[in-house]
Amino acid sequence: MARSNSFNKREIEKQKLQKKKEKLKKKEERKQQGTSSFEDMIAYVDANGVIIDTPPEPIQEEERIELEDIEISVPRKEATEEVGDPEGRVDFYDETRGFGFIREGNSVIKYFFHKSNAEHGVAEGDLVTYRLERGPKGMNAVDVKIIHS
Repeated sequence: MARSNSFNKREIEKQKLQKKKEKLKKKEERKQQGTSSFEDMIAYVDANGVIIDTPPEPIQEEERIELEDIEISVPRKEATEEVGDPEGRVDFYDETRGFGFIREGNSVIKYFFHKSNAEHGVAEGDLVTYRLERGPKGMNAVDVKIIHS
């Protein structure tokens, strides 16, 4: 003959109640012992960055750094004398589209310029002077003037 569902339910409830009582009993035992697991979890770091379980020795007075001894400063920027506008050579120029690029001195850096910011008659290979301005896509050359064709 099969057991009824009500018998199984009563057994399950008894087991739950028994587990709850055991859990409360263990909790009371831990309170009675008074050991704190927090004390077991504390770790210290020594002067060399090594984790240890004992507190480090206090810092000696001679090793202590006073707040007044700390100096914070930024080195002064040396003034660079600008003789004039930079010089470069027109590396590329498209007359029909109205723009070009100037190569700075002997470097590989190129600056964009538009024909509205250049002297009339600028062509590829011309030696020019210019000023730099920040544009939406980087530095642009403006006030482009021909030195030597």
